[in-house]
Amino acid sequence: MKKLILIAVILFTVSNIKARKSPKIKVSGYLETYYGYDFNNPADNNRPSFIYSHNRHNEVNLNLGYIKANYDLGKVRANIAIMTGTYANTNLSAEPGVLKNIYEANAGLKLSNTANLWLDAGIFSSHIGFESAISKDCWVLTRGISSENTPYYEAGAKLTYSTADGKLTATALYLNGWQKIKRLDGNSKPAGGLQLTFKPTAKLSLNYSNYLGTEGVNAVRVTRFYHNIYAVGQLSDHFGLTAGFDYATQQKLKGSTTKSEVLSPVLIAQYKFDPKWAVAGRAEYYEDKDGIFIATGTPNGFKTMGYSLNIDYSPISNAVVRLEGKVYDSKDKIFVRDVNAVNGNAVITTSIAMSF
Repeated sequence: MKKLILIAVILFTVSNIKARKSPKIKVSGYLETYYGYDFNNPADNNRPSFIYSHNRHNEVNLNLGYIKANYDLGKVRANIAIMTGTYANTNLSAEPGVLKNIYEANAGLKLSNTANLWLDAGIFSSHIGFESAISKDCWVLTRGISSENTPYYEAGAKLTYSTADGKLTATALYLNGWQKIKRLDGNSKPAGGLQLTFKPTAKLSLNYSNYLGTEGVNAVRVTRFYHNIYAVGQLSDHFGLTAGFDYATQQKLKGSTTKSEVLSPVLIAQYKFDPKWAVAGRAEYYEDKDGIFIATGTPNGFKTMGYSLNIDYSPISNAVVRLEGKVYDSKDKIFVRDVNAVNGNAVITTSIAMSF
């Protein structure tokens, strides 16, 4: 931890000194504290295992905090961000050493003098989904089930092309695996993905992303193919709507034609009363009968509805105070309350988030 703090201090100090000399280096940061109360009252103070962000019960904690340095010279660019918090502890628990504290670390080169074509390599945010680890930028305080169970981050290389008018962006990715910085020992197959984003107007964004890779060591590895589709529309100055649908297949056994399936539709609506106040609600369903991502050991597997409602107050443009209530309702009794298996789970979460 001392090494991490020292790295962060050096990064912040050096970047700040250079930033005074040149506008090409920008230093920024983000911090989000939270408190959550799970009415199932888990004995170990951990929320259900499929939740990776805002996942501690009945304690004030840091979900995510980072310091970031960005360098942009027009034809080359680089980003590095050092983080800490319960998000980092949970989502990067499988990564070795100080890699657990890397939020972002990548470098890019512009490949054309006339076209907006970039090659970037390193560690970067996932190309799947419309929700990120930065809660302040999301319409709802906590992440949806599909967002929690798809990569938050990825490592590898990506080739990105954007049209001159910015309406179409296409990205092809070569990846180390499904949310992996360190390649899985014993698996010799890389993974890949594609992202297509179309913005016909300033108020509408359409996206398709996919992922193709193998899971497990070579002797038993199975193929995973994941699809993510969503649309984000600002229907008026006050009202916005996001609709998404995820669908995935994975081989049950290596060489087999039989596959397990996962599907998850989600709908989010947000209404802004004014620049300072907003409310948002989410309805979602997640089905993973064979436990590809969420294993339950129950007859019907994970078949769960989720509902949430939050209210936001932004005293200034770069900060938000939030309160959210969320309920899960599962077909099987997959949750625990007072050592008894139950179908439901409810939680209230509040947070203060700020970017700087």
